[in-house]
Amino acid sequence: MELLNNLQLGFATALTLQNLLYAFLGCLIGTLIGVLPGLGPIATIAMLLPATYALPPTAALIMLAGIYYGAQYGGSTTAILVNIPGETSSVITCLDGYQMARRGRAGVALSTAGLASFFAGCVATLILAAFAPPLAEIAFKFGPAEYFSLMVLGLIGAVVLASGNLIKAVGMILLGLLLGLVGTDINSGVARYSFDIPELSDGIGFVVIAMGVFGFAEVLINVEQKQAREVFTNKLSSLFPDKADFKRMLAPVLRGTTLGSALGILPGGGAALASFGAYTLEKKLSKYKAEFGKGAIEGVAAPESANNAAAQTSFIPLLTLGIPPNAVMALMIGAMTIHNIQPGPQVMSSNPALFWGLIASMWIGNLMLIILNLPLIGIWVKLLAVPYRYLYPAILVFCCIGVYTVNNNTFDVLMTAAFGVLGYIFIKLKCEPAPLLLGVVLGPMMEENFRRALLLSRGDFSIFFTRGLSLTLLLMALALVIIVALPAIKNKRAEAFQEE
Repeated sequence: MELLNNLQLGFATALTLQNLLYAFLGCLIGTLIGVLPGLGPIATIAMLLPATYALPPTAALIMLAGIYYGAQYGGSTTAILVNIPGETSSVITCLDGYQMARRGRAGVALSTAGLASFFAGCVATLILAAFAPPLAEIAFKFGPAEYFSLMVLGLIGAVVLASGNLIKAVGMILLGLLLGLVGTDINSGVARYSFDIPELSDGIGFVVIAMGVFGFAEVLINVEQKQAREVFTNKLSSLFPDKADFKRMLAPVLRGTTLGSALGILPGGGAALASFGAYTLEKKLSKYKAEFGKGAIEGVAAPESANNAAAQTSFIPLLTLGIPPNAVMALMIGAMTIHNIQPGPQVMSSNPALFWGLIASMWIGNLMLIILNLPLIGIWVKLLAVPYRYLYPAILVFCCIGVYTVNNNTFDVLMTAAFGVLGYIFIKLKCEPAPLLLGVVLGPMMEENFRRALLLSRGDFSIFFTRGLSLTLLLMALALVIIVALPAIKNKRAEAFQEE
């Protein structure tokens, strides 16, 4: 009964004209950046963070959330029609989606992706609504020691589940933690790592790092790649799957939704890992193994349902614990901080309209995305013909304007450009930049809780091991390190992220 009352409050908040408008705007922008290869939700949200200053907190978060899960929808369009993933989580959809298009089933592939995403999004939002309150109640029992241990677990989880080399992922986390320490120490008032540069006395702005490493770097790497794009221009055949297609896609959608909902909650998991995992699982369980890679409908339904489910459930640790499970959620924490909202369990009690309004907006957003994606496919196809030489300079200009408006400081623009070059180098060295962003966000929070715990224990480090919940979280982190070091697990991990 309490859940129904909360949802009633949520829909009353989400269905206001202003919030509906921003939900639609977020879904539209998310679809656009999903459709345009080379852009992604991280870069787009980073660019739009400064714009949220002028918005009410609820409207800002609803719009940013819409961009995130909207990108999961839009990314499948280019994967199917152009064989280029619009979003990382749509990489695996290329394998069978494009083959379906070449066999004259582009309409069926697109509608399968849309319907699978819609179903998974609705189910995952229900899971979010049901499990968030009890998790928030547990979170109220956390002290500084427990929060520190939880963040250690989160960072190790991000390393374990990050694609690419483990050592590089650890290096990126550590670099992020160091960048988070730049500025003035709150306790002593001493400047740290500022090199006597006055602009660094308050630390490096989160928007500066995010926009540089993701926005600028993505532009640089995509300008470098001059690949020809074969846009599918044939007239779309039947748009909806037939009875046999529905029968084949039902089980993969259910399995993809379940797997995606679980992986979305894990630190470092997110939509990309969910889509890869769902495809691998389906390939092993399906009766049509021979068709995979040649246009199997399961190869579209499973990953598309998984990535959208993961996008929704990744809000659970953010809203209940204040811990970002992936880079996009780290940006959401930045947006909440901009509006003086402390992420964590207190959001539900101190600002219930925002909490439940955001959840309710996800159902509304998923419905909007179905309307945006299926009837407007022709428009999205035409967008793919926009020359990138026009697109990228515009992105850089918006990035610079956005960074400058945060503090009206040209130094921030120069810093963003420097981080853009650094992000470009990371990509060339095959270092995934997402763990760096998690380190930047969690670094100051870890330090604060670490020092607070030691103050309470009068300098006794045993507080982290004598408190049951803290010890359990640290043991879980240790277990993750040991498990991922095992050769068999290490090889399986490499296989999971390998693009076939």
